[in-house]
Amino acid sequence: MTHTSGLAALEAELERQRTLLNLPPKAWMPATDGPNGGDVLDVAVIGAGLCGLAANLALRMEGIFKVRLFDRAAKGREGPWVTYARMETLRTVKEAAGPAMGIPALTFRAWFEAQWGEDAWDRMDLAPRTMWMDYMNWFARVTEADIVNDCDVEGIAPKGNLLRLATTQGTVLARRVVIATGLDAMGAPRLPAVARHIPKGKVYHSADVFDTKTLKGKRVVVVGAGASAMDNAATALEEGCARLDLLVRRPAIPVIDKFTGTGSRGMTSGFVGLPDRVKWEIMNEGDRFPVPPPKHSVERVARYDNAFLHVGAPVTAVEEAADGIRVVTPRGALDADVAIFATGFGIDLAERPELAAFAPHIRTWGDVMGAEKAAENPGLAAHPYLAPDFAFLEKREGACPALSKLTCFAYPSVPTHGKVTSGIPSSSEGARRLASGLVRSFMAEDADIHLARFRDYDRPDMTGEEWLPSDLAMTA
Repeated sequence: MTHTSGLAALEAELERQRTLLNLPPKAWMPATDGPNGGDVLDVAVIGAGLCGLAANLALRMEGIFKVRLFDRAAKGREGPWVTYARMETLRTVKEAAGPAMGIPALTFRAWFEAQWGEDAWDRMDLAPRTMWMDYMNWFARVTEADIVNDCDVEGIAPKGNLLRLATTQGTVLARRVVIATGLDAMGAPRLPAVARHIPKGKVYHSADVFDTKTLKGKRVVVVGAGASAMDNAATALEEGCARLDLLVRRPAIPVIDKFTGTGSRGMTSGFVGLPDRVKWEIMNEGDRFPVPPPKHSVERVARYDNAFLHVGAPVTAVEEAADGIRVVTPRGALDADVAIFATGFGIDLAERPELAAFAPHIRTWGDVMGAEKAAENPGLAAHPYLAPDFAFLEKREGACPALSKLTCFAYPSVPTHGKVTSGIPSSSEGARRLASGLVRSFMAEDADIHLARFRDYDRPDMTGEEWLPSDLAMTA
C-alpha cells in the first residue's frame, strides 16, 4: 500500500533541504536573442532519461535555468525502463544515490520509504524495474524538468554562434546541446550482418520494442552472454516459449566484473585525469573481460528445464526457412521461430543523421592512439575523444569550431570520462562535471558581458552617512 501523504511530506522536506543548501541559486546567464529576436535556449538536452534528468538538475544547481529536454518517447516512458529493458529488477544496488546530486530527499530510498516505509525497504533486495520508472517520473516533476515528449531531433547544425536543432515539433536554437541518449547516442543497436536480411518478427535485437507475449509456444534462440541476453531469455521462458537456446561465442559465460571489482571514488572522479594510454588499456582490457550477467539473472533462466546453454557457439549464418529460421554455428544448427540478438550497441555515425554536419570532424580515440592501436580494437577506436567538459573535439583544429558547443553526456563518453554515464551509481558525479564545464564555457564566451556587468555595478550597500568624519583637528 502506498502513502501519498508520505510523498507529500517528502516533497515538503525536499523544499526544506533545498533551502538549507541555498538552492536554487540566482540566475546569472545573460539573455540571448536569436535571429529576428527569437527565443534561444541556453542548453538543449537531447534525451530525458537518467542522464538527461541528471544534467538538467546539475545545471539548475549552477544557476542555469533556460534548459529544455527533448525525448522521442511518450511522457512517462523516457529511457529503457518500460520499453526494451526486460530485467525484473535493477542491477544496481538499491542504496545507490544515483542522480540525487547530494540532496537526501531526492534519493530513491527517500522516495521509497516515504510511500512504503523502512521495513519494506529492508525487505527489498533490488529495486523493481518499473518502480524505478515511477521514481524517475517523480524525479522529473520535482526537479522541474521542462520536457518535450514525442519529439525526434532530426538535425543539429551551426547557426552563427548558436546551434540549430531541427525537430519533429519545430526548430530550436540553443547555445549548447547536450546529447544524453544513452547506449545508442552515436550509433545504433548492433545486429550482426549475418542476421540483417531476416525480417522483423523472426529476428530482433534486444533493444527492439515488441510484444513478448508473441513468444509463447515459440522456439526461441537468444544470442549473447551479458545481462540483456539473460533478461531476454528469461522473459521468453516466462512467456511460455516452447524451447530456449542461448548461444555464447566465448567458451564460457563471463564471471569476472573488473569494473565493479576495481571501482572506487578514485576511478569515478579521477579516471578523466588518467593518461590516454592507460585509459585505452583499461577499456581494451574491459572488452576482453566483458561485464558478466548478474547471478540472479542467470538463475532466473537456469531454473527452466526447456532452457539450453551452448558455449563456443558464435552465429555464422541465419537462414530463413518455411517454418521459421535456422541459426548456424560451428557446433551445428538450430531450428527456431525467433532469434533475439543481445549484441550491444555500436558507434556508427552513419546511423545518426542528426549529427551529419559534425560527423566528419569528430576526433576519435583511433585518431589519438594511431592506426596500429586502432586496429587492435576498432570498436573502441570509434568512440569520440572528448574534452574534460564532455565537448566533442575537432580532428583538425579550426575545421569545425561549433563542435565545442556540442557535448556527449552518454555512454560513448566512457573511454574518456570513465563510467559516469553508463548507469545509475555515478550519474551525479558525471552531471556535476558536465555542468561545471558548461559554466566555465559560458563564462569564457561571455567574458566581456561579465566584465561590463562588474564595471557597471553601482548599487550602494550603505548611504555613506552611517559614520561621518570627525570635525576635530588631528594632532601630530
